[in-house]
Amino acid sequence: KEIVNRFDKFSLLPAIQDSLTKLGFTQATEIQARIIPLLTENYKQDVHAQAQTGTGKTLAFGIPLLQAVDASVKGVQALILTPTRELCVQVSEAFHKFGHEMRVNSTAIYGGVGMESQYHALKRAEVVIATPGRLMDHMRRKSINLSGLRYLVLDEMDKMLDMGFVDD
Repeated sequence: KEIVNRFDKFSLLPAIQDSLTKLGFTQATEIQARIIPLLTENYKQDVHAQAQTGTGKTLAFGIPLLQAVDASVKGVQALILTPTRELCVQVSEAFHKFGHEMRVNSTAIYGGVGMESQYHALKRAEVVIATPGRLMDHMRRKSINLSGLRYLVLDEMDKMLDMGFVDD
């Protein structure tokens, strides 16, 4: 099957296409060109994708995820686990840029900052980007409700395992 590498050739919602255009994205990277069409057709399938740092993996899973999340349904629908605070913030910033037009609320939860502000942000989030340790803190405190979770992304899972999160 021929790989299409232009964002305007994908079956994207107009708000996402508008965001891509406004931010100057026209050409998809290889990982994006392979994953975005696959997931926009059926986000309910399991996908394992691997690519070098800086190749656009966040948009590869993020764009289809934003299309799949229903902003009219309140509660956490998608959880993205990242191994580090830095990656958590980076992924969160991408979701804010692209999710804004979609009116999809996302929040980042990670250690080193107060729990109270995260607790309030969780109440209105449809997408949560989290580090494993802080997610477990919120789960223990029952300050996150994952009963409506439909999508799970393990970003840089190999690093999470290397960091000792296998039991978690």
